[in-house]
Amino acid sequence: MEPENKSPGISLAAATAIVVASMVGTGVFTSLGFQIASIPSGFPVLLLWGIGGVVALCGALCYAELVSMMPRSGGEYHLLGRVYHPLAGFLAGWVSITAGFSATVALMAMAFGAYAHGVWPVIDEKYAGCAIIVILALLRLGGAQFIAKFHVSITIVKVLLIAAFILGAWFVGHANWDVLKPQVGDQAKVFSLDFANNLFYVMFAYSGWNSAAYVAGEMHHPKRNVPLALGLGTLIVAALYLSLNAVFLTCGDWSAMIGKKEVGLVAAQQIFGERGGAIMGALIAFGLLSTVNALLWSGASTMRVIGQDVRLLGWLNRSTKNGEPLGAVITLTVFALAILFTGSFDALLKYIQALLELCAALVVFGVIWMRIRQPHRERPFKVPFYPLPPLIFVGTSAWMLWSLVKMQPKETLYGAATLVIGAVIYLVSPKRVPTEQTDIASEA
Repeated sequence: MEPENKSPGISLAAATAIVVASMVGTGVFTSLGFQIASIPSGFPVLLLWGIGGVVALCGALCYAELVSMMPRSGGEYHLLGRVYHPLAGFLAGWVSITAGFSATVALMAMAFGAYAHGVWPVIDEKYAGCAIIVILALLRLGGAQFIAKFHVSITIVKVLLIAAFILGAWFVGHANWDVLKPQVGDQAKVFSLDFANNLFYVMFAYSGWNSAAYVAGEMHHPKRNVPLALGLGTLIVAALYLSLNAVFLTCGDWSAMIGKKEVGLVAAQQIFGERGGAIMGALIAFGLLSTVNALLWSGASTMRVIGQDVRLLGWLNRSTKNGEPLGAVITLTVFALAILFTGSFDALLKYIQALLELCAALVVFGVIWMRIRQPHRERPFKVPFYPLPPLIFVGTSAWMLWSLVKMQPKETLYGAATLVIGAVIYLVSPKRVPTEQTDIASEA
């Protein structure tokens, strides 16, 4: 077995930066154009983002309870394997390899390329995305301490740039606040399938609220710092998202934004003019770097843990001489590049989010399951207002998944096929379970 990375642990600041950077990426700068196409009203669209923040915070609190009980890197792979059965954990890990990280990195790179092309038309979108993936993958192998400092720095810059965009738009732009007032027919829109379907865009934008769980085994004092990083990161991002979308809705030209992937660039050009919009578009593209970096970091940590436990995927645990996850980074990079050159943005987003939402809902339900099965087990952090947070999260996820089955059956079938392939790999592969990891079922 390859050695674990022995570098000093990840700090609370770095872990919070991972959460913020993982969340503030493609979704908030690309999804509004698709939302106003099917829900042409400001109040329900902004409500979508508020609901997304509440649901993400509920999920973060539930993950915090489970990770504080069982601190190890791996995210859903580790948690579902401990709470339910190793097969459930492996399927979640397989989802992480194929969709959760690889496809999401590709999606972020697509958005980066779209923004870069919008600012500098001579740049090819996909080759720009390809270059970013490769460069950041090489940086990821440079050592955890180097990448932590780099990551915290660009995340701080990204948050400051977004704050500057919000403040600048409200000072320079001509905000029409009336578009955010409830209109006749909004209630029907809120309870429609379109609303539930658009929650996928919102929850994709919020995805990453659980990212500190992927590197829990590498953190200083994980029982304390993982809950703090999850909660702080989610609250910061929810405030940014509500403000940013209020700017887009009140200051932007809806007809120009509808169906546009680079909606942030379009809105910036309308608010600040062609030159100011180009500058903001370049800054948004820069901000996406920290998101790709966060996904490469947490994704490699998760894949390494899978490689330690499943012999057939043992190459994921190959390390450099400095202990960095060479096999995991190479695999993640190759998968992401393949998806980048073959996938379509909208279909890819729905495919990713359906699988991630299912895995996250099972983890969150695990809080209820563990409270029933092991009520006396030590819980360094306990979900406040239990059982409301897990019920809110699981109920919202079920509604979203049902709407996807009704409206996007093709993406549902792709997700099911991904799980079947993962189950076959699990069944034919010998396992090696770390001695310190005991199945929860046997502990009960």
